[in-house]
Amino acid sequence: MQNWWNLKLREVKANKHSYVLLAPYMVLFALFTVLPVLVSVVLSFTYFNMLEFPRFVGWQNYTRLFLDDDVFLIAVKNTLLFAVITGPISYIACFVFAWIINELSPKLRAVMTLVFYAPSISGNVYFIWLMIFSGDRYGIANGILLKFGFILEPLQWLKTEDYILPIIILVQLWLSLGTGFLAFIAGLQTVDRTLYEAGAVDGVRNRWQELWFITLPSMRPQLMFGAVIQITTAFAVADVSIALAGFPSVNYAAETIVTHLIDFGTTRFEMGYASAIASVLFMIMVGSNLIVQKLLRRVGE
Repeated sequence: MQNWWNLKLREVKANKHSYVLLAPYMVLFALFTVLPVLVSVVLSFTYFNMLEFPRFVGWQNYTRLFLDDDVFLIAVKNTLLFAVITGPISYIACFVFAWIINELSPKLRAVMTLVFYAPSISGNVYFIWLMIFSGDRYGIANGILLKFGFILEPLQWLKTEDYILPIIILVQLWLSLGTGFLAFIAGLQTVDRTLYEAGAVDGVRNRWQELWFITLPSMRPQLMFGAVIQITTAFAVADVSIALAGFPSVNYAAETIVTHLIDFGTTRFEMGYASAIASVLFMIMVGSNLIVQKLLRRVGE
């Protein structure tokens, strides 16, 4: 054990300049990411209402969460459904569009990148979808359906349980070409072109083989970064739900883990219980990332 520590110490001394350059980021990361997560985990075992000093209650918050909170179970179901649908679809869509755009000329590539990336940086664009799915006859969706005789009276799209979640999934997919999309384009730009020539000599005969054996293995860091971004986005959905379906939504049809967290953390100020919700969400995200990492390691095999 002593030899291991001596070896690590020598490595630190040999690379001390690198550690000095990394220090500002690591300090900020520890203060604003690692420390809040640890504090949240500790608070999840307490009763804390922002007025009194936290009181230790053991596993009471988690017991209440899984055995007594029916709304949380609805939120978990909605979040998992949302993540299973939007996560893989948006991840694949990001790569496919990036792959296609990468084949264009530089000027056209820049224009198309902006076109696809724009919705994710447009700010509060939900009013567009509120116009489309407005519950009166002036809503775009209702207007089209009424005009062609598919319905006889306007549908309350965002007030009907059966329609709320599919609409939110649709809007989230529209917004999904964000940072991961740019990372994929950057990764495709950095692939060494000589690898394709070497691959042709080794028996790579078509574009699909190039993609699997050369392109994807060459951009594993970007694939992992994009996966982390998409997983985080899929599990942390809240703004779309609140903007379209309200807070809370009809019969909690659009309730997610994050909106449930917002409810207890910023409305009821039950910070211990909210921390328990956040800890569960954190564990789900970590587990999902570990699974995705194992899958991405097999790319190109």
